[in-house]
Amino acid sequence: MANKPRITKTYTLGFAAAVTMVCSVLLASAATLLKERQDQNIQLDIKYNILSVLGLVEGKDVEAEKLLSLYDENVNTFVVDLTGQLVEGRNAEDVDPKKDPDLLPVYTRQDNGKIVAYCLPTQGKALWSTVKGYIALENDLNTVKGITFYSHAETPGLGGEIDKEWFTSSFKGKTIRNSQGEIISIEVVKGKIRDGAKGIEHKVDGISGATLTGNGLNEFIKTTLEKYEPYFNIVRGGSS
Repeated sequence: MANKPRITKTYTLGFAAAVTMVCSVLLASAATLLKERQDQNIQLDIKYNILSVLGLVEGKDVEAEKLLSLYDENVNTFVVDLTGQLVEGRNAEDVDPKKDPDLLPVYTRQDNGKIVAYCLPTQGKALWSTVKGYIALENDLNTVKGITFYSHAETPGLGGEIDKEWFTSSFKGKTIRNSQGEIISIEVVKGKIRDGAKGIEHKVDGISGATLTGNGLNEFIKTTLEKYEPYFNIVRGGSS
């Protein structure tokens, strides 16, 4: 009788260990089996966001086959370096900002063989997270065609509103250059833009309670545009 509690405790620990091991194996197997599907979904989401800012899709209800077809038929991709020169042998989809800081992916919308818009990946720190997105410019390389923020961990209801259509749509039609042609980017202001405010064509309303998130967007969007300026200069000079 004296050994019974010890046997019960040993059995309980052994059973718990066995259950834990079985669950671990099942979870690992599920993760391995689902990884390919997850990777495909990530790529579909990225292509959706590119198509969205380029004005080629609206709404989320787009079948995968149609989305891929739209992308293949209308989007051309390439990579440039920090001097704006084309980098041969690299795919825009494979560029990792952390591993390839000197390489800049470019996604363009082609209509009848002519570039009508440019899409650039942009990312940087906001309040709580690294925000990832895309910004698209019309072929004047000045007017914003669209913007999206598809990955972030900002506060829901506050900074988390950056991925909402009401916020991203406010960027459309804004311009990134001043009258001298210099990049000044788009500013997310604190609060609402006042009527008649100076430089209103470069500003959008901020999100209440999310000033620091807006400041982060301001900083990294401008940094992105400045990195691409050597390439923009080549395009404007007619040598692209």
